[in-house]
Amino acid sequence: MIKNDLYLRALKGETVERSPVWMMRQAGRYLPEFIALRDKYDFFTRCQTPELAAEITVQPIRRFPLDAAILFSDILVVPQAMGIDFKMKENVGPWLDNPIRTKEAVEQIVVPDVDDTLSYVFDAITLTLEHLNNEIPLIGFAGSPWTILCYCVEGKGSKAFDIAKSFCFQQPEAAHQLLQKITDTTIAYLKRKVEKGVSAVQVFDSWGGMLSPADYQEFSWKYINQIVEALSPLTEVVVFAKGCWYALEDMAKSKASALGVDWTVTPEIARKLTGGNITLQGNFDPARLHSSPETIRKMVHEMIDRFGKDKYIANLGHGILPNIPVENAEAFIRAVVEYKA
Repeated sequence: MIKNDLYLRALKGETVERSPVWMMRQAGRYLPEFIALRDKYDFFTRCQTPELAAEITVQPIRRFPLDAAILFSDILVVPQAMGIDFKMKENVGPWLDNPIRTKEAVEQIVVPDVDDTLSYVFDAITLTLEHLNNEIPLIGFAGSPWTILCYCVEGKGSKAFDIAKSFCFQQPEAAHQLLQKITDTTIAYLKRKVEKGVSAVQVFDSWGGMLSPADYQEFSWKYINQIVEALSPLTEVVVFAKGCWYALEDMAKSKASALGVDWTVTPEIARKLTGGNITLQGNFDPARLHSSPETIRKMVHEMIDRFGKDKYIANLGHGILPNIPVENAEAFIRAVVEYKA
């Protein structure tokens, strides 16, 4: 039994003594101990070495009273497993020498045996669970099929992903074939994570907000929902779609346990759109962690007041920024832990 199950109870919509807290990218570049490993090992070496991934996962747990850990990994390990050779380029980010832009290229992509191609992730889960010693739950995650497609077609990060969108609109059959292959791989990958012992999974749709509401339904949500349908009988599923407040009403009708929201929607509107029946997670602006610790505490308490203590998980509205002072991250976490209604 997990000793601190606050996060899991909030996902189930139970009444809790306080809202649980964790931060997206909490095992990351704002921590000096993370930077020490980053300077020693390249990015995908850290992802692909179970001992390093497990160590990075528990670094913030040693420092802060967090209610959940999230496995250190990357959304691009899924396309890598599918034979799409992503690299992490210095000062550029994700990089693909040969972006996927034709039907022929899509047809060559395989749906792999995840036990073979992603075994290092599953080994990292085993090691991390040993470190955590049943103290708090471990979250597994994957990128949404649309977000993965964006990188595969664009070949790198982008402000608008125009090439990826054009591919979908000009070659919809190829786009849907690619999205389905990513979806099938992701379902197998997350199912295996659950079998290895994660307590919940989160799907990150970082680039869903690039799409119009109609295109979001066609190219993103229907594939995310396949993942939700496949995983919800096995575990708690959280969906975080950045910039997609307009889809909250439809998403709330799914079998997801919780929906993440970013800082562009108010707690009141998010509750109204979702009918007040589903757990929400978010939505503190990560840049607001540049405020003073006193201001952070005040804003966090206001955020909890507005969302309500129950059916709520305190988090950021996206990943923590690398230049946030450690004491400010701690102020955010402690403000939740110490909150009294």
